Amino acid sequence: MQKEDNLKDVISHAKEYGFVFPSSEIYDGLSATYDYGQLGSELKNNIKAYWWKSMVQMHENIVGIDSAIFMHPTTWKASGHVDAFNDPLIDNKDSKKRYRADVLLEEHIEKIRQKIDKEVEKGRKRFGDSFDAEQFVATNPNVLRNAEKIKEIEDRMRETLANNDLDGVHQLIVDLEITCPISGTKNWTEVRQFNLMFSTELGSVAGDAATIYLRPETAQGIFVNFLNVQKSGRMKIPFGIAQIGKAFRNEIVARQFIFRMREFEQMEMQFFVRPGEEMKWYEYWKEARMQWHAQLGLGDENYRFHDHIKLAHYANAACDIEFN
Repeated sequence: MQKEDNLKDVISHAKEYGFVFPSSEIYDGLSATYDYGQLGSELKNNIKAYWWKSMVQMHENIVGIDSAIFMHPTTWKASGHVDAFNDPLIDNKDSKKRYRADVLLEEHIEKIRQKIDKEVEKGRKRFGDSFDAEQFVATNPNVLRNAEKIKEIEDRMRETLANNDLDGVHQLIVDLEITCPISGTKNWTEVRQFNLMFSTELGSVAGDAATIYLRPETAQGIFVNFLNVQKSGRMKIPFGIAQIGKAFRNEIVARQFIFRMREFEQMEMQFFVRPGEEMKWYEYWKEARMQWHAQLGLGDENYRFHDHIKLAHYANAACDIEFN
């Protein structure tokens, strides 16, 4: 409840002082779309400039590009996006609200994780300066029991999502007795997949038009220009290509202000390495990005890594840096 109240205060402040406005507000707005105002656009430009300097200009082996939003549709077929860029969605029959099934499961896991945090905090208060957090987590029965619950859920979740087993995802939600935050009931529909790409037609006559897509990510523009950049820039592996640009996703469950929108901007760098060195560089950039965030001065204790349970169809490993 406290976080919800804080978010409402942030939204109110952002609108009042010209940071962010609901898009098309004079026509009742459009869900999950926002315009950056006079202060918001300046703030965003400052962030982009700081990121670009630290990511591109301060690295000899990282260069930038600015690729087109529209790409040949074969790009998205070859990358797997046409067939596999989906979200598993589920509806509550009583509230009529729609949710991402994987997010419902992750939120359930987070509640169990919060129980572990409470146990650790109780131990810290009880034992004071002599408290050993690592030993406590490794030996406390309540912590171990909840940690085992998390592992079991994550294992089932990982297996069902990897195999596109939507019935299995639904059964997991039922087995965990997850309730709808709005209605409080467990009356769920089956889980279905929804493709996230916006499509449009290229051509003057509808019958002769070709279907193309608004890019759902900036990465593919980097990938298709790999050889162009390597040859023209005389780049040697390992090297990176970065870009900042718009991306578009048909989010069925769009919420939480500017944190989940249908039109948004990405700052992305793809780093190309020799086969067999993927995990070494993954760990390197994982720590490097955490250090970058820490240098913003918002407190190291407010950041944490969160490994993905559901991986994108093209990924071997992925994690988020979460801010509390």
